[in-house]
Amino acid sequence: MKLGVVGLPNVGKSTLFNALTKAMVPSENYPFCTIEPNVGVVSVPDERLEVLGRMYNTQKITPATIEFVDIAGLVKGASQGEGLGNKFLSHIREVDAIVHVVRCFNNAQVLHVNGTVDPARDVEIINLELIMADIESLDKQLAKVVKQANGGDKQARAQLEALNIIKQTLQQGLPARAAKLDKEQQKYLREAFLLSAKPVLYVANVSQEQLNNINAYPEILKLHDIAKNENAEVIDLCVDIEQQLSELSTEEQKEFQAEFGIDESGLNKLVKSSYKLLGLISYLTAGEKEVRAWTIKRGTLAPQAAGVIHSDFEKGFIKAEVVAYSTLVECGSFNAAKEQGKVRMEGKDYEVQDGDVMLFRFNV
Repeated sequence: MKLGVVGLPNVGKSTLFNALTKAMVPSENYPFCTIEPNVGVVSVPDERLEVLGRMYNTQKITPATIEFVDIAGLVKGASQGEGLGNKFLSHIREVDAIVHVVRCFNNAQVLHVNGTVDPARDVEIINLELIMADIESLDKQLAKVVKQANGGDKQARAQLEALNIIKQTLQQGLPARAAKLDKEQQKYLREAFLLSAKPVLYVANVSQEQLNNINAYPEILKLHDIAKNENAEVIDLCVDIEQQLSELSTEEQKEFQAEFGIDESGLNKLVKSSYKLLGLISYLTAGEKEVRAWTIKRGTLAPQAAGVIHSDFEKGFIKAEVVAYSTLVECGSFNAAKEQGKVRMEGKDYEVQDGDVMLFRFNV
């Protein structure tokens, strides 16, 4: 599962990517510094692992991970090939969700590709380029579906109705993910593979001064309104501060955060929100050798969750011993939880929940 970090040139994408991955990719002050997408694997912060690690006196802690892809900056006209438009769009097609970095800070030393800082305009530029590319793609799909629908194909008629709703949404300047579709029609949206249908998380790259008083800046609040209308989320963070934090040791980070009154780093919030954006959750396994978070899609059943560890676990699945993380911590140990009747035996139809601590029984 990959998230593409996108935005106009010089909005702080590569600096954010550096902070996320602690990788040293170029982040110079000129457009198109990033040409080929850089990929970084990032650990998902999970305080539960440290707690279980102490409880089990474990030798190793392994967090869940997700991938971030730093994609080249887009400019107006990208859908017609302007700038690095074609590469930009092709790289977006390959990711599962989008982290859209929007510049909200003013700094005369950092050039803005459009001359002035205007978050709403910048969001519209990228959204419109994705929408225009989607309309072109959708028109090709509609031509095929219309023929099938006219031939009496009932499924094609249902698909045609959904695609027309999506096209009307796009023509209104809204992304495909904003289309008002019922549960059945959502299937056709997924099958259309449209760029603007991908889930998005907006990152408002603000100055330290703005971060301390977001409500005083109408342009940032407007970005929040735009996101709300798209059923999206916004995270306000100062990329410069996050870059500085990422270069410090764990102890120094804690001191830095205490000094600036930061309860949790913006990067941690971003990674957690990105994980959630992909529809992912973690179940946990714990023992003396290793405490580990395993990544699954929300709604995954127990046998398929077991298969994430090893395919044999899924093939020979019998039962799963399950206890909620909070219950386990409250009881103090797995055995204590068992003695108190808090460990459940779950079968093949059990839908795994985030934070379940699991022990699988299988036979191959």
